Amino acid sequence: MKDKLIKFKYGLSIVIITLFLILSFLGFVLKMDTLLAFTILLIASIGLYVVIFFYEHYYRDNLTSLQGLVGTGALDALNFAQMGILTYNDDYVITWVSDMFKVHRIDRTDKKLLVWLPELKPLMTGEVDEVMISINENTYLVHRKEDRPMLFFKDITKQYNVEQQYMNEQLVIGLIHLDNYEETTQYLDEQEISYINHYIRQPIVDWCKKMGIIVKSLKGNRFFLVLNETIYHQLVEDRFSILNSTRKASRNIEVSITLSMAFARGIGNFNELDEMSNSLLELAQSRGGDQVAMKKDNEEVKYFGGSSEAPEKRSKVRVRIMAHTLKDLVVKSSNVIICGHKEMDADCVAAALIMSNIVASLNKPVSIIAKTGGIEPVIKEVIELYKQELGNKHTFVTESEALNQLKEDTLVIMVDHHNLHTSNGFQVISKAKKVAIFDHHRRKADLEINPILIYIEAGASSSCELCLEFLPYLSTDIEITTSEANIMYLGLLIDTNRFRTRVGSRTFEVASQLKKYGADPVVCDELIKEPFVQFEVKNKLMKHAFVYDRGIIISAVDDNEVYNRTAISQVADTLLSIKDIEAAFIIAKTSEHEVAISSRSNGRVNVQVIMEKMHGGGHLTAAAVQRKNQTVAQLKEELLEVLNVYFKEEHSDESNIIG
Repeated sequence: MKDKLIKFKYGLSIVIITLFLILSFLGFVLKMDTLLAFTILLIASIGLYVVIFFYEHYYRDNLTSLQGLVGTGALDALNFAQMGILTYNDDYVITWVSDMFKVHRIDRTDKKLLVWLPELKPLMTGEVDEVMISINENTYLVHRKEDRPMLFFKDITKQYNVEQQYMNEQLVIGLIHLDNYEETTQYLDEQEISYINHYIRQPIVDWCKKMGIIVKSLKGNRFFLVLNETIYHQLVEDRFSILNSTRKASRNIEVSITLSMAFARGIGNFNELDEMSNSLLELAQSRGGDQVAMKKDNEEVKYFGGSSEAPEKRSKVRVRIMAHTLKDLVVKSSNVIICGHKEMDADCVAAALIMSNIVASLNKPVSIIAKTGGIEPVIKEVIELYKQELGNKHTFVTESEALNQLKEDTLVIMVDHHNLHTSNGFQVISKAKKVAIFDHHRRKADLEINPILIYIEAGASSSCELCLEFLPYLSTDIEITTSEANIMYLGLLIDTNRFRTRVGSRTFEVASQLKKYGADPVVCDELIKEPFVQFEVKNKLMKHAFVYDRGIIISAVDDNEVYNRTAISQVADTLLSIKDIEAAFIIAKTSEHEVAISSRSNGRVNVQVIMEKMHGGGHLTAAAVQRKNQTVAQLKEELLEVLNVYFKEEHSDESNIIG
């Protein structure tokens, strides 16, 4: 219709010009009075202008009236459906809006569409079919007509508000567990327990009530929480301040009580929510406690906190139960296959040897996958040194050989790891019917396997510490040779950085036990001394170090050479000994197609959380990540971005970090 108006104006202009030329010709040839000629021309022009004015006015009235376009019935239907229509030209300038916009006092005619509503850009470029936007506190669903420059606006304000209210009132179930509460209070009198409850338990109840949470005490060290999504999001904004409050209160009264928390959401079935919350709590505790594990249905588990080292919290009773459970599993199996992680270190080898001795004492065939997957150079030399003695007691196989040994009732034991993709027995574990896990690393959410036994204690210094604790509770006599004891002592020595990190009272008990088996600290110290070539390699790694910020030192070695992981981790330990350095990160190639980061911390910076953000893992004071087909520069850039986020979150709460 607009094009017709333009053509009509163009035609009338030609008529006026033609009339002017005719009158001029008549005045010149026929000697017509000039005044008369121009009077006729003026009257004709005015008449034509009036026609154009009324025609254009009629056009605008009809254009701005949807009734004129689609009729009364369609107008009523669109108004009832709260639907609006907007048209635009090739320059995305709004040419017309329907009556609904006028009702809401919105008229952006002749304005740039994307300047007014920039959130419509994905819709205009075809990236999405619909966009939800807000205009003047109203919510609209916008759809674009593909074959015409037209947008349809559906007012969904009421529907959206009802949905939001429904979502905000969705049930969330939570659990709070006081880590180490039972161990702390078991030998205290009532007055001392009351004192601890006043400073630890009561503030938790007060915090819950303040946040609007229904809280019920299940027993002395556990609380059941009922809340909704609105309150849950307030807890996230509050950054679960109760974690920090409890940690400070524990420090003030000189106890080691922290909180493990779990929140399950996104399911209407109460039983499923309850099961999910219990699983999440177990997950938070297995990662060391002092943190929150939270999950919405069909989403990944998220973590908050975990900013302190995992305390020793396994009891002697639990160790005994685990030892007997392991024994029963072995006895009911035809044979046992033990696998460690790729590039087995001293702790991994030591734990495998302990398990092999336990299984052999129960008269079951056992083999260790160690001929494939790699072994770190230091422990490889030690194994070579004790090759004959170890070969007489243990059976070392490749993964292919282990696959041939795999039967329906074979028990596969994973030591020092629980990640399927880092295992040197990936295929064996994938096909096994019975899998048991013994590890001291913080547990990841998705195990990708279904083990029949899980013993993951992040508070232990090493996996060999966990496994050695089983020996006194097994009725059979287990002989540990001097050579084996030295390897096990090396596992403790290296994983604790010479008994400086992650050391508990149980660590020294195990060290004492190894001494009885014949472990010689002097010999072990000699075994891990490095040759000059290794010393040179470590110096090359340190040469690239620079201080980033906040006591962080980074060494990104981009010389295209391949370095072994042991050297990288040792350099990280060395850099950590520099004054005012809180954490060290070493980035280097560890194979032709792999780059790794080894990180160490004195405990004030949580390198485990930082590495988890990069899809790695480990402990608060020692963690790592490996990447295929990436450069050192790319990994360095990613690390710097993660560090920026980490310290930004730390600044808002000095100790709680989202993971």
